[in-house]
Amino acid sequence: MSYAAVIFDFDGVIADSEVRANMSLSESLTAIGMPATYDECLRDYYGHNWQETQRRIEARFGRPLPADFREQHRERARGRFMEGFDAVPGAADFLATLGPLPRAIASSSRAEYIGWAPGLFGLDHHFGEHIYSADGWDRGKPHPDIYLAAARGLGVDPAHCLAIEDSPAGAQAALAAGMTVVGFCGAGHIVDRAAHGDMLREVGVHRVAFTFAGISIAAEAGTVAAG
Repeated sequence: MSYAAVIFDFDGVIADSEVRANMSLSESLTAIGMPATYDECLRDYYGHNWQETQRRIEARFGRPLPADFREQHRERARGRFMEGFDAVPGAADFLATLGPLPRAIASSSRAEYIGWAPGLFGLDHHFGEHIYSADGWDRGKPHPDIYLAAARGLGVDPAHCLAIEDSPAGAQAALAAGMTVVGFCGAGHIVDRAAHGDMLREVGVHRVAFTFAGISIAAEAGTVAAG
């Protein structure tokens, strides 16, 4: 099958950021008397926008987060990120192979963050204005809304889009949007890549790739293979 566009999740696909993000969340929650380990944060909140994450945290602990929690957590997380983080290995080379094929980011993260972070890796020119955030939306991933918005922004039929996702929630969102989905297992937070690949297959992804080298796209035809 040929594709008219490629739509990427950001954290865990373009940015190798999930370890820092979930360590920061663990620290922020523990600091306010809502103890959560890194592994628990990755298990319970990974892939979701802040609105869904907050709902899940408050349901778990049976009380609301402090009004200033998100801002204080954002400062903690940004401090961790500015210590130094990088693109997922192979992302830059993969993007360079796409030629003129349209592409976008469809992320659960804050628009402000996904606006500046690609520039740290020298990748911002690949996406231009086509960076879409579900932050602030009541329906984030696993609902299809953010992927549909990205396809609409590109002017492409969702059925002709390839999505690259690392989280089960994100993969479900792209599948619900009617896209072909590669389950990606190449970032640093994925310790057992085979098990993660199996989990994404159970969600229904069409292919699994353990590295970007495992995804090949013929830019002119927009055809894709993954393994």
